[in-house]
Amino acid sequence: MSVKNKVQLITYPDSLGGNLKTLDQVLRTHFLDIFPGGVHILPPFPSSGDRGFAPLTYFEIAKEHGTWEDIKSIGENFDVLLDLMVNHISRQSSYFQDFLKKGRKSEYADFFLTLDKIWEDGEPVQEDIDKMFLRRQVPYSTFTIEKTGEMEKVWTTFGKTDPSEQIDLDIHSEKVKQLFTDIFKNFQENNVKIVRLDAVGYVIKKLGTSCFFVEPEIYQFLDWMMELAKSVNIELLPEVHAHYTTQYKLAEYGSWIYDFILPYRVLEALINKSSNNLLQYLNNRPHKQFTMLDCHDGVPVKPDLDDLIDSKEARKLVDVCLERGANLSLILSDEHKDPDGFDVHQIRATYYSLLNNNDDAYIAARAIQFFTPGIPQVYYVGLLAGENDEARVKETGEGREINRHNYTIEEIEQSLQKEVVQRLLWLIRFRNEYEAFEGEFAVLDSEDHEVKLQWKKDNRYCKLLIDLHSNKTVIEYVEQNGEVKEYIA
Repeated sequence: MSVKNKVQLITYPDSLGGNLKTLDQVLRTHFLDIFPGGVHILPPFPSSGDRGFAPLTYFEIAKEHGTWEDIKSIGENFDVLLDLMVNHISRQSSYFQDFLKKGRKSEYADFFLTLDKIWEDGEPVQEDIDKMFLRRQVPYSTFTIEKTGEMEKVWTTFGKTDPSEQIDLDIHSEKVKQLFTDIFKNFQENNVKIVRLDAVGYVIKKLGTSCFFVEPEIYQFLDWMMELAKSVNIELLPEVHAHYTTQYKLAEYGSWIYDFILPYRVLEALINKSSNNLLQYLNNRPHKQFTMLDCHDGVPVKPDLDDLIDSKEARKLVDVCLERGANLSLILSDEHKDPDGFDVHQIRATYYSLLNNNDDAYIAARAIQFFTPGIPQVYYVGLLAGENDEARVKETGEGREINRHNYTIEEIEQSLQKEVVQRLLWLIRFRNEYEAFEGEFAVLDSEDHEVKLQWKKDNRYCKLLIDLHSNKTVIEYVEQNGEVKEYIA
């Protein structure tokens, strides 16, 4: 199969109506012609944390979400994209629970990275850890083996608790390779068409490196995964938050990548009323990308835009976002902060709220996204022009919940009545249906307060014209009969 050049939806299994069955109904009722590109369902598996991203198993769907039959049913109308947390699995998984009971005698002991696989004597060396790109204070957790009382240190890249809920897998283990093979076969049987390799940048642990996107070993692993995916007719989408040059290497390698730079560039253009940085970027980026403005995390800043942005300018933009209700996630390791201390990893808010709940600015942002080469993904909160969910942040203490509101059927129906949502649906349909998007892309000469983009195929073209002073968005396009039309989006 190949990825369709159409708009995709990103949603949690329970965030549009409460479970997969209602998600299926909502999609069929309201969005059958809106997302022919597919639906990315964030992890629906039994999980012990991180809202699905600490899966116990990939062979079951969490009872509260539904069953594999529901996934299959959604797959009848939409290409389904699911995640594989290729770097780790839950501490509560049967595999790790067996290891906790029996230690090295467990049949699953080789699944995991005990520290003797990293350091010969199993003792961590601070000098090595200092070089690593850390996601927690130390990259391992200590566990007590039930039968022997021995202490085992196991590699854990992620996790807010100590010991972590997310246990790293040893991707060199034949048993782990077999597990991945079984998972992909199960995906194929249940209508899954695309798999996102979540946290794939962290799978190689090598002393003397940052333990992030370690070359050339990462490509050897990806080669193996690509072969596996191809054998079951599934497309792969590696997810890597890294310096943009790392992303571009992946693109050169021939892989799909995520455009984690676009959300910031669009925000910057609309807030600062200047298109210069955005258009320069659009002229130079690889085209084989999935584009997004919002997602279940936040707008990426560091390390994705390192060396592309001035930290003083970035700080001003971040301050505007904070005034509009955003919260931040920060870089932990000093080595990866800017010399002046700028340490923003992601800006967390709904994209609509980042644009001050301004309908015209929001439509301009989406129009830029849809005219940018790649496969556009729209996050469900963005689809419904949702505002910051402050109550949820207070209730959970988790900053990312600001952009993870769960909609009831009633709330979905109310949101669909909003003028801004109707305008967005028109834009999505246009992006899906207008044939010039299969043609040639060009950034047209623009004044600093304008964005002018064009797609052209044979005698059909469409132009996007945005005035950043007024946020007015005009689409000029040629009808089949040759008539030129202007549509104010």
